[in-house]
Amino acid sequence: MSSHINQATRELRRRILSGEIAPGERMVELDLSAQLKVSRTPIRIALGELEKEGLLERLPTRGFRVRQFSVDEVAQAVDVRGVLEGMAARQAAERGLTAATQGELRACIAEGQALLEGATRADGLIDASRWVPMNARFHAALVEAAGNSTLASALAHVSKTPMAGAGALSLNGVLPRLEFRYIQRAQSDHEDVLAALLAGEGARAEALMREHAHRSRDNKRELITQMQRLAAAEG
Repeated sequence: MSSHINQATRELRRRILSGEIAPGERMVELDLSAQLKVSRTPIRIALGELEKEGLLERLPTRGFRVRQFSVDEVAQAVDVRGVLEGMAARQAAERGLTAATQGELRACIAEGQALLEGATRADGLIDASRWVPMNARFHAALVEAAGNSTLASALAHVSKTPMAGAGALSLNGVLPRLEFRYIQRAQSDHEDVLAALLAGEGARAEALMREHAHRSRDNKRELITQMQRLAAAEG
């Protein structure tokens, strides 16, 4: 995505998660374009991205509005996702990974390492436009490796809850040191999960994925809470 699209997506996500844009509020392209000083095209694409994350819902007539959700609903959905992804990891380990899946998972881990190295040189500010899709690819490859279409369908349903999907990490650069610490641990989790999968250790892979989701749940809760506090203090 272009810098204008990334900028618009990050800022609108921040406003929604912090509560600056209230649940149920309609997102008017023309107003948002003026506020963010970008054309309507990046705004339109950003709104589509936020719909994919579950933060917006499409109106029957036209446009989007902010979905009603609570931090507790996000946490509960991530807990369920952890159970399902743990099951996927166990089944993938028991089936064995294909060469293609191994290659995809290794590529994701290598990209994660490179992003963390870059963030270290940039005072802890990680490139979210690359981390988020890479993280989603890692989780998707693991689920596909399980070969269980019913499980994949259940995960897709759970991931419709705002901020619950693997590709919906709330990285905005608002709290860079906190976010960097979370990503460091997530990267370590990915490496441990792959090692367990390659060793055929189904029970360990399952436990690692469930713990990975547990941390993601707590991280998202803390990030959203702190963003809301910052917005209240600035308001």
